Amino acid sequence: IKAAGVAAGLKAGRLHLIDIRDPDEHAREHIPGAVLLPLSRLEEADVKLEAGRTAVFHCKSGMRTEMNCDRLAARVDGDALILEGGLEAWKQAGLPVATGA
Repeated sequence: IKAAGVAAGLKAGRLHLIDIRDPDEHAREHIPGAVLLPLSRLEEADVKLEAGRTAVFHCKSGMRTEMNCDRLAARVDGDALILEGGLEAWKQAGLPVATGA
């Protein structure tokens, strides 16, 4: 799913955005409202979604999410998508990013 679609889905409450990067990456820069679930801790988690919501996973460029899409989808009790192009595509679309100190 493209960045604009994710932004619209988040605003409408239909999507649950999950950042699979490491905690230090997330602390430096992240999409507001994204939940951190590092890829390194993925097997410890099951993502429970509210009825009618879809999980959207993202990383920095989309490469990690694409390489691990089956692993990611297996942790969700519902539908799962990937943010095409990751955080970089989000920023290129002019969407807001929170940054740490």
